[in-house]
Amino acid sequence: MQLVVARIGRAHGIKGEVTVEVRTDEPELRLGPGAVLHTDPASAGPLTIETGRVHSGRLLLRFAGVTDRNGAEALRNILLIADVDPDELPEEEDEYYDHQLVDLDVVLADGTEIGVITEISHLPSQDLFIVERPDGTEVMIPFVSEIVTEIDLENQRAVIAPPPGLIDEHEAVVASQRDAEAEAEAASEADAEAESGDGDGAEGRTSGEDAS
Repeated sequence: MQLVVARIGRAHGIKGEVTVEVRTDEPELRLGPGAVLHTDPASAGPLTIETGRVHSGRLLLRFAGVTDRNGAEALRNILLIADVDPDELPEEEDEYYDHQLVDLDVVLADGTEIGVITEISHLPSQDLFIVERPDGTEVMIPFVSEIVTEIDLENQRAVIAPPPGLIDEHEAVVASQRDAEAEAEAASEADAEAESGDGDGAEGRTSGEDAS
């Protein structure tokens, strides 16, 4: 099968290098020197990677036959596509290729449907599931173990435990109000202790003010 592994960005320097937006968890495997990649549009390829290096946190590639800035700029926004065995699995346990995750149903632990994963966004800090909800809107879900509690490939679903506000903004408002009420109650108790007690009461008041 074919998978998009990167998108070519702007030219870098004058020797034909380009920046790339990486869309694979294994750039060293998919985007290494010697790799031959298909392109979208197809008329731009195939492209053979000649060199690769990281500069200021960005991957820079140079392709065979592209030797100057004009040639590099002509490649801007082209998608790079790799041939991947559909049965191939990542080496590390609990890791997944994008094609294994796209189209999974996203549900809560009680089975409530949230939506369907349409895309995986690879950010420097973490990966995000782009999830299309039944009403057509999208929600971004961080792919971290605290939130994504289970990937069930057999049943084609991802189980999540979202914090308040991630899925429903109203939940965030309710949680915020609840926290504010708890803080107000703690402050009130501290004030009562301060008025009726001695030094210990004063210490309790300070703690209450810090909490609020």
